[in-house]
Amino acid sequence: MSMKIQFSLGNILSRYLSPAGIFVLSFAMVILLGTIFLCLPFSEGSGYRITFVDALFTSTSAVCVTGLTVLDIGNNLSLAGQIVTLVLFQVGGLGIITFSTVFFGLLGRSISFSGRDIMQATFFYTPRRDFFAVAKWVLVSTLIAEGVGAIFLFVRFIQDFSWGKALYQSIYHAVSAFNNCGFSLFPNSLIRYHSDIVVNLTMMGLIVLGGIGFIVQHEVISWIKGFQKKLSIHTKIVLITTTILILSGAALFYLFEMNNVLKGESFQASVLTSFFQSVTPRTCGFNTVDIGQLTNATILILVLFMFIGASPGSTGGGIKTTSFALLMLMIWNRFKGRDGISVFNRTIPREISTRMIAIIVASAFSVALITMILLFAGGMAHNESPMESRHWLIEYLFETVSAFGTVGLSMGITAKMNDFQKIAIVLMMFAGRVGPLTLAFAWASKKRSIRYAEESVMVG
Repeated sequence: MSMKIQFSLGNILSRYLSPAGIFVLSFAMVILLGTIFLCLPFSEGSGYRITFVDALFTSTSAVCVTGLTVLDIGNNLSLAGQIVTLVLFQVGGLGIITFSTVFFGLLGRSISFSGRDIMQATFFYTPRRDFFAVAKWVLVSTLIAEGVGAIFLFVRFIQDFSWGKALYQSIYHAVSAFNNCGFSLFPNSLIRYHSDIVVNLTMMGLIVLGGIGFIVQHEVISWIKGFQKKLSIHTKIVLITTTILILSGAALFYLFEMNNVLKGESFQASVLTSFFQSVTPRTCGFNTVDIGQLTNATILILVLFMFIGASPGSTGGGIKTTSFALLMLMIWNRFKGRDGISVFNRTIPREISTRMIAIIVASAFSVALITMILLFAGGMAHNESPMESRHWLIEYLFETVSAFGTVGLSMGITAKMNDFQKIAIVLMMFAGRVGPLTLAFAWASKKRSIRYAEESVMVG
């Protein structure tokens, strides 16, 4: 009976909503459900009362795998409340459609055409027929990666905690890292382990694996095993861009902070800190230094990295590494007098380059709009003049980009925001996870495309 109800509901949604609309609605429903669970008494820590807005903020941050939080997860939430957040960012990271696809596939049932379209758009760059096999592999590989990561973390945490607490801490942080969420049970994230090799390498490995995209993982393993002769252009761009960003980010962080937060640190601690802060701002909100103490140059680099974000088909947000790479390639090709985008002796379809530009522009506009709302709401709440509230610009911009990139890093103002500002960040986290264009497509009416006569204008 319940199975028939689920299929009937799926048919109704498919009839009245586009695949993008179903994708957006699925996230919204999980966020609402998580908010309800977090508002219940069993989720609250001893002596702490969570408000509806804070519950909504926490649920959205977990489902959208952002990591921004207005409360102390380890102290303000009970064990049950912490497990609720763990389930939320596990489901939010992989997506409800992934679990549904695997579930119905194991039962021998097929999913709807809308579900297939969402799976194709979420994980694949070209249409594939083996999407169920890949979806199953996504779920299995995720559990394996999180399990291996938890084992490495347990080996280290057992030195600081009891057996049971070390196991729980290991599982929670491993799942949070792989899903690029950034929720931590420690009040100061991972600052206490800033020089620890095991914790740093394990967390960075999980973050990178979760951030490069599942189809990239699948292709690389297939290529290593000999099942695939060569890597696709998509995978090559993701791997090269990710490597360049990590190396350049670590070098710049060390350069800008060697006389600041890295001053007096050992070489090992400096290297680990630099690489960790290079990996985490693009995808995950863990930090091993106080972000509020960084130099302005480093803050600017972090904002840029957070805006770029993770790779397509991953658990992270942002404009994605491929969009950034294609933009750089487009500029380079223009300098060389070439039209379009060419890479690895291939030409990228014009439709892809147009979509890339639209994503970057829509994302920048969204960030600017939410930042203005935060500044306006903050000034009104504190009755500050424009000159007095100007010093908040960097903090609010950093917070907004962190929400959009579903990163979770903060300069320390998240818990100080009023309810109106928290709602604005909730909208930014949601838009950052599903994508500004996806939101637009979800509500756009289906009209026949009309192409008019062309006429030139001046640009640049």
